[in-house]
Amino acid sequence: MQKPKNIWLVGEVAYTAPLSIRTQQSPHHLPHCVSVCSLGEEEHRVSAVLKTHTNLKMESDYGVPRELSDLQKNRSLYKPELPPCLQGTTVRVEFGDATAAADPSGAHAIARSFPHTYGQPLVHFFREKSKAANAQTINVHPAVRVGLVFCGRQSPGGHNVVWGLHEALKIHNPKSTLLGFLGGSEGLFAQKTLEITDDTLATYKNQGGYDLLGRTKDQIRTTEQVNSAMAACKALKLDGLVIVGGVTSNTDAAQLAETFAEAKCSTKVVGVPVTLNGDLKNQFVEANVGFDTICKVNSQLISNVCTDALSAEKYYYFIRLMGRKASHVAVECTLQSHPNMVILAEEVAASKLTIFDITKQICDAVQARAEQDKNHGVILLPEGLIESIPEVYALLQEIHSLLRQGVSADKISTQLSPWASALFEFMPPFIRKQLLLHPESDDSAQLSQIETEKLLAELVEAEINKRLKEGTYKGKKFNAICHFFGYQARGSLPSKFDCDYAYVLGHICYHILAAGLNGYMATVTNLKSPSNKWRCGAAPITAMMTVKHYGRGSGSGAATLGKPVVHPATVDLRGKVYELLRQNATRFLLDDVYRNPGPLQFDGPGADSKAVSLCVEDLDYMGRIKELNKYLDKVRTIVKPGCSQDVLKAALSAMSSVTDILSVMTSQRLE
Repeated sequence: MQKPKNIWLVGEVAYTAPLSIRTQQSPHHLPHCVSVCSLGEEEHRVSAVLKTHTNLKMESDYGVPRELSDLQKNRSLYKPELPPCLQGTTVRVEFGDATAAADPSGAHAIARSFPHTYGQPLVHFFREKSKAANAQTINVHPAVRVGLVFCGRQSPGGHNVVWGLHEALKIHNPKSTLLGFLGGSEGLFAQKTLEITDDTLATYKNQGGYDLLGRTKDQIRTTEQVNSAMAACKALKLDGLVIVGGVTSNTDAAQLAETFAEAKCSTKVVGVPVTLNGDLKNQFVEANVGFDTICKVNSQLISNVCTDALSAEKYYYFIRLMGRKASHVAVECTLQSHPNMVILAEEVAASKLTIFDITKQICDAVQARAEQDKNHGVILLPEGLIESIPEVYALLQEIHSLLRQGVSADKISTQLSPWASALFEFMPPFIRKQLLLHPESDDSAQLSQIETEKLLAELVEAEINKRLKEGTYKGKKFNAICHFFGYQARGSLPSKFDCDYAYVLGHICYHILAAGLNGYMATVTNLKSPSNKWRCGAAPITAMMTVKHYGRGSGSGAATLGKPVVHPATVDLRGKVYELLRQNATRFLLDDVYRNPGPLQFDGPGADSKAVSLCVEDLDYMGRIKELNKYLDKVRTIVKPGCSQDVLKAALSAMSSVTDILSVMTSQRLE
């Protein structure tokens, strides 16, 4: 007789699993009320209400071979090429100068919080026959055990980090082991692992998603969580722990590295910059794995919508894009697809625009287009826009404070301050409900759940109708269609760039561990060049940290220091990318110069294209550090005891001028 099965009912869909595993695992990510019942005479009837955040996926589902389409099969056979510095079995490592915080005002706080891992040197990797005089060759490669955990939100290319790390481990010692933690940080705490093998990776190479290992919460922050992570590393005898994620995850990686060093735990912690938001950018990190793919996939969708708008000539499309607090995705998609308008969270915050200012700005654009007999358009909005609006941000702060105090969502409206209550009641019912959602782990709003595009579409429609009645707007009836492009793109097949970049970062992770380094992030610079010119290295995560100053009320002038963290990088309103955007703003608004980059290309024209923002910015910080060191070495070579008085005087004069200028620039940052 066939063995009875467990049935998990979700609305009209039944999920089945053998009864033998029913008691070991509960369904995850199901609706709030799920009836669980088993069939068979020998089984007891069980009925329960399961929590929303439990795991539907069985442990046995992780790492199973995927069913691949012809295109996926073709992509799984693609082998990224390593930069010359990582090719072969011998890689040389050079330890550069000690690093410091980019913002000197926070250096003391960071050094105090991270005494074991702050001030470590930059690291550069070179090929065996390079002329780097101070580079060392690591000749001994003992068998090591390394764990890897997906901590951030899924981002295209993440699987190639696993592949690159696994390959590097096996190249240098076939007896080395790579363990993937199942279910993200929760799997790390519970010590649930999957040994990564060639067979395991076969159908995940160059594929999207994180389903090889899965993910849950993206934080390792509390004392209990840190201790659980350390206990897992000790129990599994790990020589290294690789954390794949964005700003939050890499901040946690830095804290783990420091705690492990303090406790004399032998496990070394390495971070990898993988986030679709593109906000883990600093002087050491030029780009994040997943950003290139997300922007290309979204840009095609946006371009399709632009073509539809131009064809029907009667709709305005409001498109909200994923990307958290920063607007990098919105900027890049605008530069690739040329929609009529984009409103950046950074612009709104800098100009302190209210929600009514934004509404007026959009309405003025609609009116200007109507005067040219254009009654259609496409408007991009970053999901972080809602939090950048001053009055809405203040309202969210009040709501989150009340939620933390245990006030139920249905009672919050009665306990808001008068002005906040008035703003809350002004909002449409659907927005009020979304604003009451519990904040994320970093205390920000659940941005992906707040339909800012619908809110603005309603407000714009009301204002346009008002202008129509007043006779100031003479265009056709305003019709809005709203979209949120988020989840559609983050599970995409990764672009060629993200495949290559992630694979190289995986290899670098091994070399960081082989060099015995702790608290470092794998880095690649000169990314806008072909991969054979990429520069590979590593930078201490503490060198990427900053400390924010928070005011404590008007009048006192007092301020409190926040904790040292890797803060998300926002769009630089003085940078070259933003300048390019502003130069084209009027043309995009009025001329309908829509551009369709088409779907992801893996061969032929477009396959090697890179993000516009990556190519526009001049980002090679690590390369400039190397160049500066070369100049300093030349000075030391020329100005030696025995050189002429004139040479010595010229050197002193030049160096004095340089140090004076640098001192002024540094003091300005401290103010």
